[in-house]
Amino acid sequence: MKFLTDEKLLIVGAGGMIGSNMAQSALMLGLTPNVCLYDIYEPGLKGVQAEIDHCAFEGANVTATIDPVEAFTGAKYIISSGGAPRKEGMTREDLLKGNCQIAAEFGDNIRRYCPDVKHVVVIFNPADVTALTALIHSGLKPSQLTSLAALDSTRLQEALAREFGVQQSKVTGAHTYGGHGEAMAVFASKVLIDGKPLAEMGLSGERFAEIKHNTIQGGSNIIKLRGRSSFQSPAYQAVKMIEASMGGDKFTWPAGTYVNEGKYKNVMMAMPTVIDATGVHYTMPDGTPEEIAALDASYEHLCKMRDEIVSLGIVPAVSDWKKENPNL
Repeated sequence: MKFLTDEKLLIVGAGGMIGSNMAQSALMLGLTPNVCLYDIYEPGLKGVQAEIDHCAFEGANVTATIDPVEAFTGAKYIISSGGAPRKEGMTREDLLKGNCQIAAEFGDNIRRYCPDVKHVVVIFNPADVTALTALIHSGLKPSQLTSLAALDSTRLQEALAREFGVQQSKVTGAHTYGGHGEAMAVFASKVLIDGKPLAEMGLSGERFAEIKHNTIQGGSNIIKLRGRSSFQSPAYQAVKMIEASMGGDKFTWPAGTYVNEGKYKNVMMAMPTVIDATGVHYTMPDGTPEEIAALDASYEHLCKMRDEIVSLGIVPAVSDWKKENPNL
C-alpha cells in the first residue's frame, strides 16, 4: 500500500468512538503506516488496537500506549478527540472547564515532547476554546493548529440537498463561520443549488429559518437519534484535515483557525480556510450585512468563552499570551 508519508501520526483519545474511527480512516486513506494510539483508558485502547490489527492493513505499524511521553515523542501530526463527550441535553459550552483543562495539558505535552510537530487538529468540544487553549500552551504557530468546524457546513449542505432533491455535492457555498456551537453564523448568500443561486429557488424565509435551526442543532439531533454524540463525521473530516497538511488534497471546508486582525482579535473561529502542506490559511468572509452581523455576534460569544477560561486560570490574560507562546 502506498502512503502519503511515513511520519508518525498520533491519535489522542483513541479508545473512544471518534478516535477509533480516525485510526481506521487514516489507514484506509493511506496517510501513514505509523499510527500511534493514545488514551488514558487502557482497556478501550487495547480493544481499538486489536480491532485495527484485525483489519490487517498492509504495511501498517500501529502502536498503542497510555504513556504520554511515548505517545507524543516524535509525533509529526496529531489529532485529538481526547475530551469528555457531549451528552443529551448538554451544549458544547457545558463542557468548557473540564475539557479546556484537558486541552491545556495536551498543549503542554506538545511543547515538551514534540515541539517540531507539523500540524495538530483539535476536535473535542467546545472546539473553539479547547483549540485556543492548546495553541497557547503548545507554543506552536497559528498556522500549525486548527479545530474542526466543517460539520456545521456539511450539515447545512446536506439539509439543502435534501430540501431540493439534489445530490449533496451539487450544493456549493453552504458555509457557517464563527463559533462551532449555538452561536454559529450561517452564510447562505453564496449558496448554489446545482449551479442556481439559492435566492432563485423559491425557498421561503420560514422554511430557511427551520433549516438554519436544524443545522445549528445538528449535533444534538444525532445524540437524540443514536443515543451518543456523533463520531463518524467528525472522525472523517478531522482525518481529511490532517491528510491536507501531509500534502494530500487541500481541505477547503471551513476550519477553526486563530484570528487576530481587523475587528476579530485573539480567538479561534471558523473562517474561509484552506489547509495544505504549509498549514492553514484564511480570508475574511464575504456576506450580506445580516450575515456579517451574525458573525459579529458569534465573535462576541467566543470572546466571552475565552474570557471565562482566562478567569479560571486555564490560560493567562490575553496581554500575557505572547510570553506563553511567542508565536501569538
